[in-house]
This record gives sequence, C-alpha cells and structure tokens, in this order.
Amino acid sequence: MKKVEAIIQQEKLEELKVKMADSFEALGMTVSQVLGFGNQKGLKEFVRGQEIITTLLPKVKVSFVVLDEEVEEIISLILAICQTGEVGDGKIFVYNVEEAIRIRTGERGAQAI
Repeated sequence: MKKVEAIIQQEKLEELKVKMADSFEALGMTVSQVLGFGNQKGLKEFVRGQEIITTLLPKVKVSFVVLDEEVEEIISLILAICQTGEVGDGKIFVYNVEEAIRIRTGERGAQAI
C-alpha cells in the first residue's frame, strides 16, 4: 500500500474530488487546508497603497491510501487536473504504508482501505 499526498491550488480541489470519485469506486480522500511556500516565494500585494508580501500561501493537501497498482493512475489524474505549467502548481509525494486498520471492524491491509 502507498500513501499519495498532493499539495495543490485551492481552486483545483473540487474538480479533483469529482474526477477521483468518478474514476475510483472505493477511494477515500483526506483534505487539509495548509500554508506554505516553495519556488513561488510568496505573493506581493498592495493594500491601501502599502506593499504587503505574503510569504505563506494557502494551499490544499489531499491524501489517498491506495494499493500499489493504483499509484500511477492516481498520479496521472492529479497531474492532468492540477498541472497548469505555472509556478505554484504544487507537489506530489508517495510514501510506503506498512499497515492500515479499520477501527470499526478491525480489518487490516487492503480490506481496511
């Protein structure tokens, strides 16, 4: 099992959620509001004539725990929806998951996800 975690632009969340639900019958998704910066280094705005530099930009972190054979398909779907070619599109991380346990039933492994 793998955990696929993507940090994406906020406006891409709804489309990603719909496409994931359409493409994968039994896929769970965890969503968190996060702040961060990378190559973009923040955003310069002017408020009442004053220059304001926001260094931490709002993003959304979505996480999926999936079977190994589904990882590439998930990554391809995230890229197809979230990639604009501009700085600030986000990142995708893939982690190994040693064990998954469904608390309600005690199921383990693939049955738990």
